Amino acid sequence: MQRLAEQHGPAPFAPHPFPLRPPYVVLLSSIVGQQLSGKAADTIWRRLTGRFALEPEVLYQAPTEDLRAVGLSYAKARYVQDLSRFALEGGLQGIESLPDEALIGHLTQVKGIGVWTVQMFLMFGLGRPDVWPVLDLGIRKGAQKLYGLSQRQELEALGERFRPYRSHAAWYLWRVLEQ
Repeated sequence: MQRLAEQHGPAPFAPHPFPLRPPYVVLLSSIVGQQLSGKAADTIWRRLTGRFALEPEVLYQAPTEDLRAVGLSYAKARYVQDLSRFALEGGLQGIESLPDEALIGHLTQVKGIGVWTVQMFLMFGLGRPDVWPVLDLGIRKGAQKLYGLSQRQELEALGERFRPYRSHAAWYLWRVLEQ
């Protein structure tokens, strides 16, 4: 892990500087990118941002067919609309101050947002330093490659070694897969 830190520099989570983006946009991006390659997700994201303002009012009122025309599946178009409804009803107000588990419970009320999506939001939207997404395929593959671990219990135990900076360790495990 030390070698990865030296090679890639600091992970983009607290206490290091991290890009702060609006929660709605981060969650919207996560929904768009679910179960897609990075290239496919980027293409759909560019089409979405080219056609629509990334505002809850706009996307909530957008016809499903128009959302599908940018490349979203029917299910993802519905998820985008449900997230937009949730935002319009105030569901995203003050979420930055919620503890991790409370935020997971709160955001998983939205269709299309599961535990993994909230964990990515905690890390990349809020810069939280101690998130350990053991269900993430990249984390599992990185841990297998670097440590020879693949079972969930082994991954949970590995995460304990890095507490309270498990987000940082996760980020470096993703870097392992780029080599």
